[in-house]
Amino acid sequence: MTKKEEALLRYASLKEELSLPEIFQDHVKYAKIAKDLREIEPIITLYNEIDKIDKDIESLKSMLREAGGDQEIIDLASKEIEDLSTKKEKCQKEIKRLLNPNNQEDNRNIILEIRAGTGGEESALFASELYRMYVRFAENKGFSVTLLSFNDSERGGAKEVVSSVEGSGVYGLFKYETGVHRVQRIPETETNGRIHTSAVTVAVLVEIEEEEIEINESDLRIDTFRSSGAGGQHVNTTDSAVRITHIPTGTVVSCQDERSQIKNRSRAMKILRAKILDEQKQKQRQAMSEERREQVGTGDRSERIRTYNFPQSRVTDHRIGKTLYKLDRFMMGEIDEMVDALADVANSD
Repeated sequence: MTKKEEALLRYASLKEELSLPEIFQDHVKYAKIAKDLREIEPIITLYNEIDKIDKDIESLKSMLREAGGDQEIIDLASKEIEDLSTKKEKCQKEIKRLLNPNNQEDNRNIILEIRAGTGGEESALFASELYRMYVRFAENKGFSVTLLSFNDSERGGAKEVVSSVEGSGVYGLFKYETGVHRVQRIPETETNGRIHTSAVTVAVLVEIEEEEIEINESDLRIDTFRSSGAGGQHVNTTDSAVRITHIPTGTVVSCQDERSQIKNRSRAMKILRAKILDEQKQKQRQAMSEERREQVGTGDRSERIRTYNFPQSRVTDHRIGKTLYKLDRFMMGEIDEMVDALADVANSD
Protein backbone atom coordinates (compact mmCIF):
# COMPACT_ATOMS: atom_id res chain seq x y z
CA MET A 1 0.00 0.00 0.00
CA THR A 2 1.36 3.41 -0.96
CA LYS A 3 1.62 6.29 1.51
CA LYS A 4 -1.17 8.03 -0.38
CA GLU A 5 -3.45 5.01 -0.03
CA GLU A 6 -2.58 4.74 3.68
CA ALA A 7 -3.37 8.43 4.21
CA LEU A 8 -6.69 8.22 2.35
CA LEU A 9 -7.68 5.08 4.28
CA ARG A 10 -6.81 6.67 7.63
CA TYR A 11 -8.65 9.86 6.71
CA ALA A 12 -11.82 7.93 5.80
CA SER A 13 -11.54 5.85 8.97
CA LEU A 14 -11.17 8.91 11.20
CA LYS A 15 -14.14 10.66 9.59
CA GLU A 16 -16.29 7.58 10.06
CA GLU A 17 -15.18 7.16 13.67
CA LEU A 18 -15.88 10.81 14.45
CA SER A 19 -19.46 10.42 13.21
CA LEU A 20 -20.27 7.55 15.60
CA PRO A 21 -22.88 8.55 18.25
CA GLU A 22 -20.91 7.00 21.13
CA ILE A 23 -17.87 9.15 20.36
CA PHE A 24 -19.83 12.29 21.22
CA GLN A 25 -20.24 10.94 24.75
CA ASP A 26 -16.48 10.50 25.23
CA HIS A 27 -15.04 14.02 25.14
CA VAL A 28 -11.43 12.88 25.54
CA LYS A 29 -11.65 10.39 22.67
CA TYR A 30 -13.57 12.88 20.51
CA ALA A 31 -10.86 15.50 21.02
CA LYS A 32 -8.12 12.96 20.14
CA ILE A 33 -9.82 11.88 16.90
CA ALA A 34 -10.59 15.47 15.93
CA LYS A 35 -6.92 16.36 16.49
CA ASP A 36 -5.75 13.42 14.36
CA LEU A 37 -8.18 14.46 11.63
CA ARG A 38 -6.89 18.04 11.64
CA GLU A 39 -3.34 16.75 11.25
CA ILE A 40 -4.10 14.53 8.26
CA GLU A 41 -6.45 16.91 6.40
CA PRO A 42 -3.61 19.08 4.97
CA ILE A 43 -1.97 15.92 3.60
CA ILE A 44 -5.19 14.86 1.86
CA THR A 45 -5.57 18.37 0.44
CA LEU A 46 -2.04 18.20 -0.99
CA TYR A 47 -2.66 14.77 -2.55
CA ASN A 48 -5.85 16.15 -4.17
CA GLU A 49 -3.87 19.14 -5.45
CA ILE A 50 -1.29 16.81 -7.01
CA ASP A 51 -4.07 14.82 -8.72
CA LYS A 52 -5.41 18.06 -10.19
CA ILE A 53 -1.93 19.11 -11.33
CA ASP A 54 -1.37 15.75 -13.03
CA LYS A 55 -4.64 16.11 -14.94
CA ASP A 56 -3.76 19.65 -16.01
CA ILE A 57 -0.31 18.54 -17.18
CA GLU A 58 -1.81 15.70 -19.24
CA SER A 59 -4.26 18.14 -20.81
CA LEU A 60 -1.41 20.50 -21.73
CA LYS A 61 0.65 17.65 -23.17
CA SER A 62 -2.33 16.71 -25.33
CA MET A 63 -2.49 20.31 -26.47
CA LEU A 64 1.20 20.17 -27.42
CA ARG A 65 0.63 17.05 -29.51
CA GLU A 66 -2.13 18.80 -31.41
CA ALA A 67 -0.35 22.13 -31.73
CA GLY A 68 1.37 21.28 -34.98
CA GLY A 69 3.83 24.05 -35.71
CA ASP A 70 2.07 26.80 -33.72
CA GLN A 71 5.06 28.09 -31.76
CA GLU A 72 2.98 30.42 -29.58
CA ILE A 73 0.85 27.55 -28.27
CA ILE A 74 3.95 25.38 -27.80
CA ASP A 75 5.70 28.09 -25.78
CA LEU A 76 2.67 28.85 -23.59
CA ALA A 77 1.87 25.18 -22.90
CA SER A 78 5.52 24.33 -22.19
CA LYS A 79 5.83 27.21 -19.72
CA GLU A 80 2.63 26.18 -17.93
CA ILE A 81 3.80 22.56 -17.71
CA GLU A 82 7.07 23.78 -16.17
CA ASP A 83 5.21 25.92 -13.61
CA LEU A 84 2.85 23.07 -12.71
CA SER A 85 5.76 20.65 -12.34
CA THR A 86 7.43 23.05 -9.91
CA LYS A 87 4.18 23.36 -7.96
CA LYS A 88 3.89 19.57 -7.84
CA GLU A 89 7.42 19.26 -6.44
CA LYS A 90 6.54 21.74 -3.68
CA CYS A 91 3.41 19.74 -2.82
CA GLN A 92 5.41 16.51 -2.69
CA LYS A 93 8.03 18.13 -0.47
CA GLU A 94 5.33 19.43 1.88
CA ILE A 95 3.71 15.98 2.08
CA LYS A 96 7.07 14.43 2.94
CA ARG A 97 7.60 17.01 5.69
CA LEU A 98 4.16 16.36 7.18
CA LEU A 99 4.44 12.57 6.99
CA ASN A 100 7.99 12.44 8.32
CA PRO A 101 8.51 15.16 10.94
CA ASN A 102 12.03 15.37 12.38
CA ASN A 103 10.55 14.99 15.84
CA GLN A 104 7.10 14.72 17.36
CA GLU A 105 7.13 18.37 18.43
CA ASP A 106 7.23 19.50 14.80
CA ASN A 107 3.50 18.78 14.50
CA ARG A 108 2.61 20.76 17.62
CA ASN A 109 0.81 24.09 17.73
CA ILE A 110 2.77 27.09 18.99
CA ILE A 111 2.62 30.24 21.05
CA LEU A 112 4.31 33.02 19.06
CA GLU A 113 5.66 35.85 21.21
CA ILE A 114 7.11 39.01 19.63
CA ARG A 115 8.62 41.77 21.79
CA ALA A 116 10.05 45.15 20.94
CA GLY A 117 13.70 45.47 22.00
CA THR A 118 16.29 48.19 21.52
CA GLY A 119 15.20 51.07 19.34
CA GLY A 120 12.17 52.47 21.15
CA GLU A 121 9.15 53.26 18.99
CA GLU A 122 10.86 52.10 15.80
CA SER A 123 11.36 48.69 17.39
CA ALA A 124 7.69 48.53 18.38
CA LEU A 125 6.61 49.42 14.83
CA PHE A 126 8.80 46.65 13.41
CA ALA A 127 7.44 44.18 15.98
CA SER A 128 3.92 44.78 14.62
CA GLU A 129 5.22 44.35 11.04
CA LEU A 130 6.90 41.06 11.95
CA TYR A 131 3.64 39.87 13.46
CA ARG A 132 1.78 40.66 10.23
CA MET A 133 4.52 38.87 8.27
CA TYR A 134 4.09 35.71 10.33
CA VAL A 135 0.28 35.90 10.10
CA ARG A 136 0.49 36.03 6.29
CA PHE A 137 2.99 33.14 6.25
CA ALA A 138 0.75 31.07 8.53
CA GLU A 139 -2.39 31.80 6.50
CA ASN A 140 -0.58 30.85 3.27
CA LYS A 141 0.10 27.47 4.90
CA GLY A 142 -3.52 27.05 5.92
CA PHE A 143 -2.79 27.58 9.64
CA SER A 144 -5.13 29.31 12.07
CA VAL A 145 -3.82 32.35 14.01
CA THR A 146 -5.47 33.61 17.19
CA LEU A 147 -4.33 36.86 18.81
CA LEU A 148 -3.95 36.28 22.55
CA SER A 149 -2.42 39.53 23.76
CA PHE A 150 -1.44 42.85 22.18
CA ASN A 151 0.33 45.60 24.11
CA ASP A 152 0.40 48.56 21.75
CA SER A 153 2.77 51.53 21.66
CA GLU A 154 1.98 55.23 21.27
CA ARG A 155 2.39 55.23 17.48
CA GLY A 156 0.49 52.04 16.80
CA GLY A 157 3.35 49.57 17.08
CA ALA A 158 3.53 46.59 19.42
CA LYS A 159 5.51 46.53 22.65
CA GLU A 160 4.50 42.88 22.88
CA VAL A 161 2.19 40.69 20.80
CA VAL A 162 1.35 37.09 21.64
CA SER A 163 -0.66 34.72 19.46
CA SER A 164 -1.33 31.03 19.03
CA VAL A 165 -0.79 29.33 15.66
CA GLU A 166 -2.58 26.04 15.02
CA GLY A 167 -2.24 23.52 12.21
CA SER A 168 -0.38 20.43 11.08
CA GLY A 169 3.39 20.93 11.22
CA VAL A 170 3.33 24.43 12.71
CA TYR A 171 6.28 24.09 15.08
CA GLY A 172 8.40 22.43 12.38
CA LEU A 173 8.08 25.57 10.23
CA PHE A 174 8.36 28.22 12.96
CA LYS A 175 10.95 26.75 15.32
CA TYR A 176 13.95 28.45 13.68
CA GLU A 177 12.44 31.93 14.15
CA THR A 178 13.39 32.19 17.82
CA GLY A 179 16.00 34.88 18.44
CA VAL A 180 16.80 38.54 17.83
CA HIS A 181 15.61 40.08 14.56
CA ARG A 182 17.47 43.28 13.67
CA VAL A 183 16.03 45.97 11.39
CA GLN A 184 17.98 48.71 9.59
CA ARG A 185 16.00 51.52 7.98
CA ILE A 186 15.27 55.24 8.01
CA PRO A 187 12.44 55.96 10.47
CA GLU A 188 9.61 58.24 9.33
CA THR A 189 10.56 60.72 12.04
CA GLU A 190 14.20 60.90 10.90
CA THR A 191 14.73 64.28 9.17
CA ASN A 192 18.39 63.79 8.25
CA GLY A 193 17.91 60.52 6.40
CA ARG A 194 20.04 58.49 8.81
CA ILE A 195 19.63 54.73 9.00
CA HIS A 196 18.65 53.53 12.45
CA THR A 197 19.17 50.01 13.82
CA SER A 198 16.67 48.48 16.22
CA ALA A 199 15.83 44.97 17.35
CA VAL A 200 12.87 42.73 18.07
CA THR A 201 12.87 39.45 19.99
CA VAL A 202 10.85 36.47 18.76
CA ALA A 203 10.08 33.40 20.86
CA VAL A 204 8.37 30.28 19.48
CA LEU A 205 6.95 28.12 22.27
CA VAL A 206 5.36 24.69 21.92
CA GLU A 207 1.72 24.84 22.96
CA ILE A 208 1.00 22.46 25.82
CA GLU A 209 -2.29 20.77 26.58
CA GLU A 210 -3.68 21.18 30.09
CA GLU A 211 -3.12 17.52 30.99
CA GLU A 212 0.52 17.55 29.83
CA ILE A 213 1.90 19.80 32.54
CA GLU A 214 0.62 20.01 36.09
CA ILE A 215 0.20 23.48 37.57
CA ASN A 216 -1.14 23.71 41.11
CA GLU A 217 -3.68 26.44 41.73
CA SER A 218 -1.91 27.17 45.02
CA ASP A 219 1.20 28.13 43.02
CA LEU A 220 -0.66 30.86 41.16
CA ARG A 221 -1.34 34.49 42.06
CA ILE A 222 -4.12 35.89 39.89
CA ASP A 223 -4.70 39.63 39.67
CA THR A 224 -7.37 41.43 37.66
CA PHE A 225 -7.11 44.98 36.38
CA ARG A 226 -8.64 47.32 33.86
CA SER A 227 -7.69 46.78 30.25
CA SER A 228 -5.77 49.50 28.45
CA GLY A 229 -5.74 50.51 24.81
CA ALA A 230 -8.56 50.58 22.28
CA GLY A 231 -12.00 49.46 23.31
CA GLY A 232 -13.92 52.50 24.42
CA GLN A 233 -15.62 53.21 27.74
CA HIS A 234 -16.16 49.54 28.58
CA VAL A 235 -12.41 48.96 28.79
CA ASN A 236 -11.95 51.73 31.34
CA THR A 237 -14.71 50.57 33.67
CA THR A 238 -14.32 46.77 33.75
CA ASP A 239 -11.58 44.73 35.45
CA SER A 240 -11.46 42.21 32.61
CA ALA A 241 -7.68 41.97 32.20
CA VAL A 242 -5.88 39.12 33.98
CA ARG A 243 -2.33 38.81 35.26
CA ILE A 244 -1.16 35.36 36.41
CA THR A 245 2.08 34.85 38.35
CA HIS A 246 3.52 31.36 38.72
CA ILE A 247 5.15 31.77 42.12
CA PRO A 248 7.70 28.89 41.99
CA THR A 249 9.27 30.13 38.74
CA GLY A 250 8.37 33.82 38.90
CA THR A 251 6.81 33.58 35.41
CA VAL A 252 4.27 36.34 34.79
CA VAL A 253 1.67 36.36 32.01
CA SER A 254 -0.90 39.07 31.27
CA CYS A 255 -3.89 38.96 28.93
CA GLN A 256 -6.58 41.52 28.26
CA ASP A 257 -9.79 41.30 26.31
CA GLU A 258 -12.45 43.97 25.92
CA ARG A 259 -15.10 41.98 27.74
CA SER A 260 -14.29 38.49 28.99
CA GLN A 261 -12.23 37.89 32.13
CA ILE A 262 -12.84 34.14 31.75
CA LYS A 263 -11.44 34.17 28.21
CA ASN A 264 -8.42 36.17 29.38
CA ARG A 265 -7.68 33.68 32.14
CA SER A 266 -7.93 30.74 29.72
CA ARG A 267 -5.58 32.44 27.25
CA ALA A 268 -3.14 33.42 30.00
CA MET A 269 -2.99 29.83 31.26
CA LYS A 270 -2.27 28.62 27.71
CA ILE A 271 0.68 31.01 27.47
CA LEU A 272 1.84 30.19 31.01
CA ARG A 273 2.02 26.44 30.32
CA ALA A 274 4.09 27.06 27.19
CA LYS A 275 6.44 29.44 29.03
CA ILE A 276 7.03 27.06 31.92
CA LEU A 277 7.94 24.22 29.55
CA ASP A 278 10.18 26.55 27.55
CA GLU A 279 12.02 27.64 30.71
CA GLN A 280 12.58 24.01 31.61
CA LYS A 281 14.07 23.41 28.16
CA GLN A 282 16.30 26.49 28.45
CA LYS A 283 17.70 25.15 31.73
CA GLN A 284 18.34 21.77 30.13
CA ARG A 285 20.24 23.41 27.27
CA GLN A 286 22.35 25.45 29.70
CA ALA A 287 23.09 22.35 31.73
CA MET A 288 24.58 20.50 28.77
CA SER A 289 28.32 20.36 29.40
CA GLU A 290 29.52 19.21 26.00
CA GLU A 291 30.57 21.86 23.54
CA ARG A 292 28.24 21.93 20.55
CA ARG A 293 28.83 23.43 17.15
CA GLU A 294 27.18 26.65 15.96
CA GLN A 295 23.86 25.63 14.48
CA VAL A 296 20.37 26.83 13.67
CA GLY A 297 17.54 26.11 16.04
CA THR A 298 19.42 26.49 19.32
CA GLY A 299 16.40 28.22 20.83
CA ASP A 300 18.52 30.99 22.33
CA ARG A 301 16.40 34.14 22.40
CA SER A 302 19.46 36.39 22.84
CA GLU A 303 21.07 35.18 19.61
CA ARG A 304 20.97 37.65 16.71
CA ILE A 305 19.63 35.52 13.91
CA ARG A 306 18.52 37.84 11.11
CA THR A 307 18.90 41.36 9.72
CA TYR A 308 16.28 43.17 7.66
CA ASN A 309 17.95 45.97 5.68
CA PHE A 310 15.25 48.12 4.05
CA PRO A 311 17.47 50.56 2.07
CA GLN A 312 19.06 47.60 0.24
CA SER A 313 15.86 45.50 0.22
CA ARG A 314 17.74 42.53 1.66
CA VAL A 315 17.22 40.06 4.46
CA THR A 316 20.15 38.06 5.81
CA ASP A 317 20.06 35.05 8.10
CA HIS A 318 23.36 35.06 9.99
CA ARG A 319 23.19 31.42 11.07
CA ILE A 320 23.47 30.08 7.53
CA GLY A 321 24.85 33.16 5.76
CA LYS A 322 21.94 33.32 3.33
CA THR A 323 20.81 36.66 1.85
CA LEU A 324 17.66 37.34 -0.16
CA TYR A 325 17.17 40.57 -2.10
CA LYS A 326 13.39 40.64 -1.96
CA LEU A 327 12.58 42.10 1.41
CA ASP A 328 9.24 43.48 0.25
CA ARG A 329 7.99 39.99 -0.65
CA PHE A 330 9.56 38.55 2.51
CA MET A 331 7.58 40.98 4.68
CA MET A 332 4.44 39.89 2.83
CA GLY A 333 4.89 36.43 4.34
CA GLU A 334 6.84 34.82 1.51
CA ILE A 335 9.55 33.43 3.79
CA ASP A 336 9.47 29.82 2.54
CA GLU A 337 12.85 29.98 0.81
CA MET A 338 14.59 31.01 4.04
CA VAL A 339 12.64 28.53 6.17
CA ASP A 340 13.51 25.69 3.77
CA ALA A 341 17.20 26.66 3.74
CA LEU A 342 17.32 26.69 7.55
CA ALA A 343 15.67 23.26 7.72
CA ASP A 344 18.08 21.85 5.11
CA VAL A 345 21.11 23.01 7.11
CA ALA A 346 19.68 21.80 10.42
CA ASN A 347 18.88 18.38 8.98
CA SER A 348 22.19 17.89 7.18
CA ASP A 349 24.79 15.54 8.60
